[in-house]
Amino acid sequence: MGVAIRTAGPGDREWVVRLLDEAFQDDPVSGWVFPGAEYRRRTHHRLMAAFADVVLAEGRVDLTEDGAACAMWLSLPAAGEDDGADDDTPVRMRLAVDPGNDRIERIARLTADVHPAGRAHEYLWMIGVAPGRQGEGLGTALIGTVLDRCDREGRPAYLEASSDRSRLLYERLGFEVVGHPLELPEGPLMWPMWREPRG
Repeated sequence: MGVAIRTAGPGDREWVVRLLDEAFQDDPVSGWVFPGAEYRRRTHHRLMAAFADVVLAEGRVDLTEDGAACAMWLSLPAAGEDDGADDDTPVRMRLAVDPGNDRIERIARLTADVHPAGRAHEYLWMIGVAPGRQGEGLGTALIGTVLDRCDREGRPAYLEASSDRSRLLYERLGFEVVGHPLELPEGPLMWPMWREPRG
């Protein structure tokens, strides 16, 4: 497809945060975490900034050269039996982003509970495409470069789809829903999805 992709660095942080904030303003899960359009416009960007900080420090952010789309990836090892048993990351995230919003902490715990732990894998934490550029194949190109590497290295990949539209895209790329959809309390569904490497 010819989409130029590079690895984002610390100097790209503000651009990545703005891109993710704009891309997810109408996302069902973002709407659940931050109910009400005005509240979401004022607050949502702080959660995107917290996510970007984690991935820039511990993983990789792939960015299209024109800045219209980005994907945030973490390479996760197979977890040990007691990994994360006393993890207070969801609490710290809520306190840093929006202290009175317990949905930030709740969604972090719910997604952690369904995240597969038995095998090392690539985790697509989040992918965002600028609203005016969606449907051009940018997301597929971003994901495809990592999935090609997963296939070469025999490594699976995992994500949580936050909408029917994204779930269908990921199914076309070889992901399958694992277990039951995650039901957010009085909110939308999320679909845990796993992809085995292709030979």
